[in-house]
Amino acid sequence: MEQKEQVARQIAVFFYGSFIRRDVMARGGLVPDRIEVARLSGFEIHICPHACIAPSDQHSIYGILVWATHDQLRRMYSMDGVGVFLPEAVLVETANGCTRPAMCYIPPARGDEPADVEYLDHLIAAGREHGFPTWYLERLATLGESSPAA
Repeated sequence: MEQKEQVARQIAVFFYGSFIRRDVMARGGLVPDRIEVARLSGFEIHICPHACIAPSDQHSIYGILVWATHDQLRRMYSMDGVGVFLPEAVLVETANGCTRPAMCYIPPARGDEPADVEYLDHLIAAGREHGFPTWYLERLATLGESSPAA
């Protein structure tokens, strides 16, 4: 009996922090075929010193929706410096108005360090590259204003 090669199944994942940067995704072994801008409602972003999200009934965040294998995600979230993030199922809305289920990795606790301004600049540049709304990019910029290095 001939054994068929199994193709690794890809799942939708929503990135909102470092992994919205193509270079950082590539370092983790992910070069997605397709990237969609998406919004996650019911969460607010904090930069403490890097991106962290927390539930909020008054906010939404922007990020990207990509498809990745579990192995790719495991490699990415075990890279040096990434920290602890736990996967949660979320519903995101794409730029064309479609609602899609996705995995989203969220830290179990919010840090209390000031924003890493250089990190934030990279995040804003990546958001601009993806076409995030201007109001959201301006919101991100305000998150670094209270940092000592700002």
